[in-house]
Amino acid sequence: MIRKLLVVFEGCLILAGLLLGFSVWQQNVALKQPLNLTQEQLLDVAAGSTPTGALTRLETDGVIKDAFWLRLYWRFNLSGQSFHTGEYRMTPGMDAKALLELWRRGDVVQYSLTLVEGWNFRQVRAALAKQAKLEHTFAGLSDSELMSKLGHPNVFPEGRFFPDTYRYVRGMSDLDLLKQAYNRLDEVLADEWDKRAADVPYVDPYQALIMASLVEKETGVPQERGQIAGVFVRRLAIGMLLQTDPTVIYGLGERYNGKLTRAHLKESTPYNTYVITGLPPTPISLVGREAIRAALNPVSGSSLYFVAKGDGSHVFSDDLESHNSAVREFQLKRRADYRSSPAPVLAPAVTPTIESKLEPIPELKTEPVVEPVPEQKPEPKPEAEAKPDAAPTAAPVEKDPQKP
Repeated sequence: MIRKLLVVFEGCLILAGLLLGFSVWQQNVALKQPLNLTQEQLLDVAAGSTPTGALTRLETDGVIKDAFWLRLYWRFNLSGQSFHTGEYRMTPGMDAKALLELWRRGDVVQYSLTLVEGWNFRQVRAALAKQAKLEHTFAGLSDSELMSKLGHPNVFPEGRFFPDTYRYVRGMSDLDLLKQAYNRLDEVLADEWDKRAADVPYVDPYQALIMASLVEKETGVPQERGQIAGVFVRRLAIGMLLQTDPTVIYGLGERYNGKLTRAHLKESTPYNTYVITGLPPTPISLVGREAIRAALNPVSGSSLYFVAKGDGSHVFSDDLESHNSAVREFQLKRRADYRSSPAPVLAPAVTPTIESKLEPIPELKTEPVVEPVPEQKPEPKPEAEAKPDAAPTAAPVEKDPQKP
């Protein structure tokens, strides 16, 4: 009887060994099988998906065979591994084991969105709306409703998001990305506020952010940010109007059609620095770290005026006579290749990738209405231009002789 039991036991062991060997062999065959693809495809893994469900779907679609053995492999070898939401790139020649390795690493396809210095919040919303891979959650909401949904009710959105390149994966929401940009701006502003010059005239970081937005919109050549900030700070100190065209344009909103007129300069809006004293009530654009740093550390000096030369740079003047001379030279006798920003440098060609790189939304461009300031009316104004993405081009028009 015992001998019979031993024979049966030995037989079971042999059978179990054979089954185990067969399972290992079958599993290896399943793992080494090439995916049935003729071109690259993306596997979309939604939130809540499981490896079992994904493998079953791939088998149904004919991409793999023997999904049972692959599910078994995951269960016994990778059971504690998270299955990340997103898209996985599957290429011809890839085998099933390589695909499972992508899942193990969470190697999902990433996309990118660049928020550009000088953009306004309307442009930010438009850029987000164009990102097909994002989940859109605030279409139809007003700006104030959006900010409440973001967790910052009663906060005006303009200038409150940091311009940078943000990466995201399919399934991430537009709100998730905005939260990153909002928090990043807070971090940068706090960091630069701690490094501010001792004599800057701001009562809080928000005022510095407002000034930085003016600097951002007026700067064509990066190294001039500190000088432009210096002009504005000195004007504030002696009670001079800032008289910067981008604030007029911003105050006009969608009514602005590309032509800045004398009537616009006289129109009373909360943002028109030809009319109001001091800073406008809010920022007028997205602001980069360098503009914030310039606003908090303006270059010392005595200049109160600046005028664009036509190559992106400016001439800075201490007195009205020098300023009027620069206006006559660079604005009233414009060079044929006049530009409000430096000529772009052509970048070498690059191989496109699957990452989505949003092109900046083009904005029209404007030139300020300029004319030499009459000696008998020494009301100062820094002549400057909006950045290329700031406003539409318009030929200079005759302006009120009482305006600089």
